[in-house]
Amino acid sequence: QVQLVESGGGLVQPGGSLRLSCVASGSIFSITTMGWYRQAPGKQRELVAIMANGGSTNYADSVKGRFTISRDNAKNTVYLQMSSLKPEDTAVYFCHADLSTFTVPRSYDAWGQGTQVTVSS
Repeated sequence: QVQLVESGGGLVQPGGSLRLSCVASGSIFSITTMGWYRQAPGKQRELVAIMANGGSTNYADSVKGRFTISRDNAKNTVYLQMSSLKPEDTAVYFCHADLSTFTVPRSYDAWGQGTQVTVSS
């Protein structure tokens, strides 16, 4: 059993900053990529940022230069530092990991329950 637990969401004014965290726990054998997706009301879930084990990253064009993803592999944790937030960043942010476990040795997608980020004055 694997759990991804996000924290750090909340209400912030435009131009403000927030830092999201996500910890993966359970019988994890390996994690290849960890990252963040978001889903705004009435919209499809979209990629925000992901980071591979080697450190390579991929960002949505809409967040480049404003958001920074980082990982602590020893702690199975991924972070998302969000700056210069805009109202259009308002969404539920989901943590994602591509991982394998000791009981399920092939890679599969694991998701957190989501954390709300609201950017509003």
